[in-house]
Amino acid sequence: MPVATGRGPVRAGSCPQAGRTGPEMRNPLTMSRDHVPSVESSADSAEAPFLELLARGASADAYEQPVLLARAEGRSAERVAALDRARLLALRVRSDMEGRRRREAELSALFETAHDLAGLRDLDAVLQAIVQRARSLLSTDVAYLSLNDSDRGDTYMRVTEGSVAARFQQLRLGMGEGLGGLVAQTARPYVTDDYFKDARFQHTHTIDAGVRDEGLVAILGVPLMIGSQVIGVLFAADRRARVFEREQIALLGSFAALAAAAIDTANRLAETRSALDRLGRAHEIIRDRSGVIERASDIHDRLAELVLRGGGVHDVAAAVSEVLDGAVEFTEADEAPAAAVEASRADGHAVRHKDDWVAAVAAGGELLGALVLHGHPGLDPVDQRTLERAAMVTSLLLLARRSASDAEQRVRGELLDDLLDSRDRDPRLLRERASRLQADLDRPHVVLAARLDTAALDADREAAGRRRLWAAASHLATTRHGLAAARDGGTVLLLPLESGDTATDLARRTARHLGGAVSEGVTVGASAPVEQLAARPDAVASAYAEGQRCLEALRLLGRTGDGAAAEDFGFLGLLLAGDRDISGFVERTIGGVVDYDERRGTDLLRTMDAYFACGMSPARTKDDLHVHVNTVAQRLERVGRLLGDDWQSPARALEIQLALRLHRLSTTARR
Repeated sequence: MPVATGRGPVRAGSCPQAGRTGPEMRNPLTMSRDHVPSVESSADSAEAPFLELLARGASADAYEQPVLLARAEGRSAERVAALDRARLLALRVRSDMEGRRRREAELSALFETAHDLAGLRDLDAVLQAIVQRARSLLSTDVAYLSLNDSDRGDTYMRVTEGSVAARFQQLRLGMGEGLGGLVAQTARPYVTDDYFKDARFQHTHTIDAGVRDEGLVAILGVPLMIGSQVIGVLFAADRRARVFEREQIALLGSFAALAAAAIDTANRLAETRSALDRLGRAHEIIRDRSGVIERASDIHDRLAELVLRGGGVHDVAAAVSEVLDGAVEFTEADEAPAAAVEASRADGHAVRHKDDWVAAVAAGGELLGALVLHGHPGLDPVDQRTLERAAMVTSLLLLARRSASDAEQRVRGELLDDLLDSRDRDPRLLRERASRLQADLDRPHVVLAARLDTAALDADREAAGRRRLWAAASHLATTRHGLAAARDGGTVLLLPLESGDTATDLARRTARHLGGAVSEGVTVGASAPVEQLAARPDAVASAYAEGQRCLEALRLLGRTGDGAAAEDFGFLGLLLAGDRDISGFVERTIGGVVDYDERRGTDLLRTMDAYFACGMSPARTKDDLHVHVNTVAQRLERVGRLLGDDWQSPARALEIQLALRLHRLSTTARR
């Protein structure tokens, strides 16, 4: 290692004597003779006091003391000159001793790092030790190491020591940016005494912001190289201006070489482990080869058994999953990878898609779905044929299920048609037919009229859209134990009303469900709940007419794609509802005020009547009622709290006035 020249600032910790507070650190002109080697102790030897200072390991400042003391005591010029020559010689000896100590520390650190590398277990721990030792030996505030990311085309901080700024620790830099970019481009060390004033490299906002957060000024960077390739940069930096000496640059380069060796060793170990893993997997494949044919025979028998005992699609997927030791699932055609499904459908074989295998489930020219084997990239040819055979069995099961479903849907549609059209059917027979379809006609039901919102450009597309709507409605009716039929260019459903549910809630859910199933907007109008359908078959036809009126009202109001019942339209609902639910309208509109008057004996209803009759003028209202205007204001405020702040808006006021008249008429009729 080169011998240190002693140039540059002396740093704390640069020698074993750093931080001493003994007498040698005091002002030599104020020190007593008890603390200074006597210049008279050896009249013939000027070196004696300096030998004592060397033996004591005194600081460099202490070597001035014998010379200053001799001058202060008036010694001869020859004596002072001899002492000065001895001082210079002693300082050279001291510098050599410090250089040897420093080189010993550097060699020790390099040896420890090489030892860590020889027993490499954790790459991050080795790199952290390298950065820590580099920072300690160079006596810098910060040391850090960056690595190139070939996948992302940039470089990133891998290890830092002494850093306090989070943004600096998370820097990702483009290639060729900053001092590190200059080092990577030239494969040579670079040093800057003042980073922000140095124009030799490309400054960027991101890098400068990170460096400024960390407060760095002087930076030294050396390349990490594997062969002729730069893989990163090792840095040492101070938060004040500093000149890095050649010996320090060489030392940091030695640490960079060890770091590069550690990274190269770790990469080779990873490649070796990967190769061993591949060999192990190949051995397992060879070892398991004898069991492949046996598994194929087993799955053939199991699939045949599933078909004979009427198993389902998911039973097939579960059986294949167990045999192939992987997760197999059936997916709909639009949910499977389109390119892989088309390729499998074209050549009749399972195809690989990333780490999965896809086998199309098709019948004739129709694509029914796909079987997907997840996370099994190395599929054996025999297992591949097993997956293909399972796809064929799945297509047969789907066709069988479709035939049964079509038959059931036709039966459900016929029963609903009879309820709508044939009003003289025997209630007992209707109940029996509904029971075979798991429908209960004695429960409350809602009749829903559904229609697609968008008109197709041609008749074929429109017919296809209606078929999709009918299929989705039939599926919904089957799962909800209801009925469905195609009618009047749309679909009619008869669904049971659950406890706590409303016709509006059911209409909106149905609109969302059908719209999602056909990927188009579907508008749904609902009737009021109807009961005892078997005994009152004409009620279904009346309810369907009400649902159609609600459907048309939604379309006229621009609420396509939504669902609603007559109760959602305010007083218009009286016109839409088949049974003219007047009491329900009054209750929904002013029921809170009616209840308040009945409980408290107040006169809010009469006040509201007078208020509207007087053109909504409180002054005229108080004359009509013969009360004070403050009483009118208090009553109207109470009405606002009961009906809501918008009760005087034009739309609400119209409904409230109609409800007041209907309430007055119904009260008069009861009297």
